[in-house]
Amino acid sequence: MTNLDIIKSTYEGKTSEDNGKNLKRYISNETRWTEAAGFPYAGTYQGFDEIEKNVFARLSTEWIDYNFAVEDYVAAGNKVFAYGTYSGTNKATGRYFKARVAHLWTLKDGKVISFEQFVDSKTVYDAMV
Repeated sequence: MTNLDIIKSTYEGKTSEDNGKNLKRYISNETRWTEAAGFPYAGTYQGFDEIEKNVFARLSTEWIDYNFAVEDYVAAGNKVFAYGTYSGTNKATGRYFKARVAHLWTLKDGKVISFEQFVDSKTVYDAMV
């Protein structure tokens, strides 16, 4: 698989469960995952367990229909850039949001070594308060 194929598999599976399994397969204990400053889950996490606990577990429990609709990808060398729109409804407030977002992935030998999120975090935060 190419780097682009690997990253597409983490977004374009038949189900969210497929996407999660594919993501876990390509993340190592050394993978560094950075959620943008100002985003509700901001920080840098290392390895799947930290990422799962601090990001995905919260997304699945704090939001209804949280989604990243990928518009397109750009791939060059060991980097893949995915961009599109986040959307969802916060369970606590009932507020819906849409926010533009981009993800920058860096891979080495078929594994994700880093992920960085770029997002309009104010719209997400505003849905939570």
